[in-house]
Amino acid sequence: MLIDAHFHAFADSIAKRAIETLEKNCHQPALTDGTLSSTLALFDKWGVDKAVLLPIATKPTQQRVINDWAAANNTDRVIAFGSVHPDAPDLEAELERIKSLGLYGIKLHPDYQNFRIDDEKADRLFSLIEELGLPVTVHAGLDPISPLDIACTPEPCARMLRRHPKLRIILAHLGGNELWEQSLEHICGLPGEIYLDTAYLLYCPDELLLKIIRKHGASRILFASDCPWSGSLDTFRKLDALPLTEDEKDMIFWKNTASLLGIRL
Repeated sequence: MLIDAHFHAFADSIAKRAIETLEKNCHQPALTDGTLSSTLALFDKWGVDKAVLLPIATKPTQQRVINDWAAANNTDRVIAFGSVHPDAPDLEAELERIKSLGLYGIKLHPDYQNFRIDDEKADRLFSLIEELGLPVTVHAGLDPISPLDIACTPEPCARMLRRHPKLRIILAHLGGNELWEQSLEHICGLPGEIYLDTAYLLYCPDELLLKIIRKHGASRILFASDCPWSGSLDTFRKLDALPLTEDEKDMIFWKNTASLLGIRL
């Protein structure tokens, strides 16, 4: 069993335009054309059984349309999250609607949504999500759209987490893309339902990756690729080559995500 806890796709009508824009921002070609169908074809090739779809509302006006699309594509194989924008006037109502739609969680991206991980806007948002009880995946660390002004770095993220001890959170990119040493120091080992996903980790040195897994615990690491920007198979091979036990690998590759999200197998 292999569950990829982090991938992106778009409605067919906007996929081409979205991918072209993101390719410019990311300075790299995408592995898919941005549609669900092309992504699922790759997952078939890579041996991915189920995967978590993470849409992002980059404007307040987008959230309802995005969540309707996510709900329409929430299937046995595609485990769909919703998204809200912290500046939306109907933020609280949309969070409740995400839950009523049967979506599995919430996706946030501070760099694209104009907030910092420990500011007042974030605190209000995380308090609402905490009350709702749904898990939230948050982009952490560097993003090509703002490489010199990173909105979610490990130390302020740790401060936020201490203020929200009941938050069920998945910090993408091992707690801080390209800030892995800082994540090891400030995030790893913190108590609570704090999970780290492995999205876009191919550049993380194996020794450092193993240290992060050991300090945080394999029971709180989620296999993830960040497709279409990184492949599930390459990510699997990197993790599978580490000196982990088969039980630890099973936890990372599928058990942790299935348990956290209540995924039926």
